[in-house]
Amino acid sequence: MCNETTPIGRQALLDEANQIIRHHEDYIHGMEATDVEQKGSVLVFRGDYFLDENDLPTAKTTAVFNMFKHLAHVLSAKYYLQD
Repeated sequence: MCNETTPIGRQALLDEANQIIRHHEDYIHGMEATDVEQKGSVLVFRGDYFLDENDLPTAKTTAVFNMFKHLAHVLSAKYYLQD
């Protein structure tokens, strides 16, 4: 197994991540990765978690969390963040 990853800029990575999100079967309107950071070998994605007016999770929160986890798994295997 090859552990080589390719450097990628933040905006290019977010563009690719959001394309994956929009074409995923679990996409929810408004779901978007707005930031990413490198934590060791893992890319950590951030965005709106659809919290309610009391900042509590909603039904959409789990879907967003799972999507960002999916992005971390798929894209961390391909890229590392180049700042």
